[in-house]
Amino acid sequence: MLVTVVDDDQSIRESLPELVRECGYAVSVFPSAEAFLASDLVNETRCLVLDAFMPGMGGFDLLIELRERGNNTPIVFITGRRDEALRAKLLAHGALACLFKPFSDTELLSALKVAMDEPVG
Repeated sequence: MLVTVVDDDQSIRESLPELVRECGYAVSVFPSAEAFLASDLVNETRCLVLDAFMPGMGGFDLLIELRERGNNTPIVFITGRRDEALRAKLLAHGALACLFKPFSDTELLSALKVAMDEPVG
């Protein structure tokens, strides 16, 4: 099961994949929404871990683009902006979760398990 991380922050792209692999998931990483959309992995991805704010196409725009294409991949947003209105907007548009940085490993892993339809606990 493939988890794809899309984040313009290099430190996130380096640290999150290790955690995801430790949980037994395959992982791919992209520095931008555009790079992800241009890849062959869009339809292979079982869960997206997506930065809400990136240069160029932001996370919300990617969510809308995927939904317009009929792609309902679960999305876990991550953001450094602690904004409850943003969280509500993302969830209202179908995001599975919106985690504020810094988030705990447990928060992320719990969201991934829900996305992969695995028991949480």
